[in-house]
Amino acid sequence: MKKKRIVVTGMGLVSCFGSDVEHFYAKLLAGDSGIVPIEEFPCAEYPTRFAGAIRHFETGDYMDKKQARRVDPFIRYAMVAGKKALESGDLASPEALASLNKSRCGIIVGSGMGGMQCFYEGVETLLTKGFKRLTPFFVPFIITNMGGALLAIDLGFMGPNYSISTACATSNYCIHAAAQQIQDGSADLMLCGGSEASINPIGLAGFVACRALSTRNEDPTKASRPWDQGRDGFVMGEGSGVLLLESLEHALARKAPIYAEYLGGAVTCDAHHMTDPREDGLGVGSCMELALQNASVPKERVNYVNAHATSTLAGDMCEIRAIRQVFGPHASRIKINATKSMIGHCLGAAGGIEAIATIQAIRTGMLHPTINLENPDPALGDFDVIPNHAKAHKVDVALSNSFGFGGHNSTLVFTAYSP
Repeated sequence: MKKKRIVVTGMGLVSCFGSDVEHFYAKLLAGDSGIVPIEEFPCAEYPTRFAGAIRHFETGDYMDKKQARRVDPFIRYAMVAGKKALESGDLASPEALASLNKSRCGIIVGSGMGGMQCFYEGVETLLTKGFKRLTPFFVPFIITNMGGALLAIDLGFMGPNYSISTACATSNYCIHAAAQQIQDGSADLMLCGGSEASINPIGLAGFVACRALSTRNEDPTKASRPWDQGRDGFVMGEGSGVLLLESLEHALARKAPIYAEYLGGAVTCDAHHMTDPREDGLGVGSCMELALQNASVPKERVNYVNAHATSTLAGDMCEIRAIRQVFGPHASRIKINATKSMIGHCLGAAGGIEAIATIQAIRTGMLHPTINLENPDPALGDFDVIPNHAKAHKVDVALSNSFGFGGHNSTLVFTAYSP
């Protein structure tokens, strides 16, 4: 049976650079850093006191005002990003939404950690005021599926709807699963991606406890430095990234804008360690291999990788080793960059936001830089990781990688749409 073609017809995000995709990518191309000192809660005693925090965020007309005040921030981010994806796909008006067969419209939006702010506040209430004072919304607002559930309630989408939680690989898993729903004939249209809002006392403390974070407090904008010899851990970020995927025939029938084509993807597991990747990169490499097989793309066509590249000592080089193993001599002709160098690691939202950056690279012919790369790790060899300045590059086929605690690996494959 001929494989269905799947296209990206909408993109929506919430980030430390705002909620406009074009502005977001312009900031990336300029090499700006969104990393700032944390002011949202007292953290003077923490060894890490900075993050890619979202500030001055308003849901506007995307959510009921009363509901917006109640829900966890990760739900607010998902609602806005999801509806902005519909906007960019020309599906914002009631008339456009009414034209859809909503039983065939679905949502798969996940979160790595869920409603951390509501969880933190709920536990504090329980300990200081007793169980009778706990909000009845405590459970609904912390579970990871609620962003997609509330989106469906607002939009009337009755198709497949669930969340996947695979730590920092969450968004890619959700996008891959959404594409499978379309391939299987279970849906014509899917909103998919991830959302995260864990910059709060318990979220920060948790990553501090496992010694995963940079402690470069004297200059936060320099803290996220993938592949640099001076890297000392990742920087927390937050936000949401959501794609609108459709079967090509459905998109053409409604004359939708087409931003890119989704060719395929894959997910694998290292089966190795809770937090550390395999040093030999086997799980990561097999994921990229399987993604290319799923996409039916020869390796020689791949000329850009948006890397996971978190700025950790072990993880950055494992991915580089895997790319070298998978692509062999062709690897030196592939451009690679690290979005996290500017916005930090958005955890469960990272893959959705980076998929948008990847699609923007395809659309604009410009690759954003990897900033703070002052002393490249010698293990990089001859890889071009776009150090410090944007570069013009016509992308043929792009990979977007995301990996997560637990050994979860995920790769998505995109290209420009061609009729």
